[in-house]
Amino acid sequence: MTVRILRAADLSPAPWKNGGGLTREIATGPEGAGADAFDWRVSLADVTADGPFSAFPGVDRILTVVEGAGMDLVVGGEHHIVDEPLWPHAFPGDLPTEGFLLGGPVVNLNVMYRRARTRAETAVVCGTVRLLPPEGGAVLAVSLDDGAELEGGGGGGVRLDRYDAVLAAGEESPGVLRTMGQAVLITLSGG
Repeated sequence: MTVRILRAADLSPAPWKNGGGLTREIATGPEGAGADAFDWRVSLADVTADGPFSAFPGVDRILTVVEGAGMDLVVGGEHHIVDEPLWPHAFPGDLPTEGFLLGGPVVNLNVMYRRARTRAETAVVCGTVRLLPPEGGAVLAVSLDDGAELEGGGGGGVRLDRYDAVLAAGEESPGVLRTMGQAVLITLSGG
């Protein structure tokens, strides 16, 4: 069992692949993989203006608006109004995509995964959830509020604040995540 606590304060902003904005990478698999080599990647994107999304051939995406009013995503010419906060929205990362802000800047939690090698499921959870990595995979939980706590297993009693995360891989649960509000739970498994 491998458990890592990833602190939001340690995330450095970096330019998007297309240079149109900034992202803070939370985790990648394999660790340290670049934009063209990851199996999966989870990040927070600050979107302050309308514009195109970076293209990622062979990659599927799940976007969850975690701050702001939402976006009109135009994916392959089709409009998708993403105005429900904390509602994961999946789309192919290799289709031309543009985002139009509905009411000012947003912060999006982005999950990207190479469809030929990985599968990802994203859920917004509230309360208490046992973190269970799938066989050969990983689970990543990102706290959306201050005061979440990882209890038991390998990480007992660790406090998570807003956008802090816990990444677990292996055969045993690292414990239970108790949120004071909500968290995004991402389950990553082999394709």
